[in-house]
Amino acid sequence: MRRSGSVQHARDLGRHDHVCWSYDDTGDFLVRVREYLAEGLALGQRVRYVAVGADVDVLSGVAGIGDALASGAAEIRSLSDTYQSDLAVDPHAQVRAYAKATEEAIADGFTGLRVAAEATPLVRTPAQLASFLRYEHLVDRYMARHPFSALCGYDTTRLDEPAVARLAGVHPCANRPAPFRLHAAAGGAGREVVELGGELDASGHELLGELLERIDPGPGGLVVHAPELTFIDHRGLLLLADSARRRGGDLVLRTRATGAARLVEVLDIPDVRVEPIP
Repeated sequence: MRRSGSVQHARDLGRHDHVCWSYDDTGDFLVRVREYLAEGLALGQRVRYVAVGADVDVLSGVAGIGDALASGAAEIRSLSDTYQSDLAVDPHAQVRAYAKATEEAIADGFTGLRVAAEATPLVRTPAQLASFLRYEHLVDRYMARHPFSALCGYDTTRLDEPAVARLAGVHPCANRPAPFRLHAAAGGAGREVVELGGELDASGHELLGELLERIDPGPGGLVVHAPELTFIDHRGLLLLADSARRRGGDLVLRTRATGAARLVEVLDIPDVRVEPIP
């Protein structure tokens, strides 16, 4: 199981969890980094801190950090060593890099890889943000299936609210409320599977349309697993259905939102099937 929804701290997170942590106080974010990585060490994971000018002093106070750094259980990397920080990230290449690092951690006897990254410089321009949203979705898909987890930090004093909302929207967990979440889920053969949670009304249509653009096209339509979806309006259904049709297939919506099936019936939306979740 993966956690989803709002989080207030960086503890009690598992091997597949993915958190967007937006902040306006660097000191508070570093507290979260330390608690997140300390827990990872306790769980037998290899942990990594990634930031501009990453420094070992940032992790002082993490129990056993000196021995962990010496043994390779903990790593500190500068942002430029991990990402092309002056360019838009290559989404597929970056996922491959983290997949390789995860496999190496497992081969070295760890239970997985856990990364805390201060990623603000990677999303400063529209082109960077567009590429990084796609990357966040693709890496989240990898996390859903492999023992890799991440805490992604974004400085709200350097990013505008729409950018932060988009970044929170593609993470299963965030420390600040988001209208809805659209992120990866365990897939089925030949179909893209995403998870949708929260409330989707008129205020979220533009954001939903943009986030759907970040999901890689694939044959077989789209399955939307939505056990935590509390509301969806007709326009939200149409946006999901249009996205599925662009992929050459239909839409399956699995939800407890009782009005969804009625909307599909009344509006006669083609190629949409609502499967109630008990």
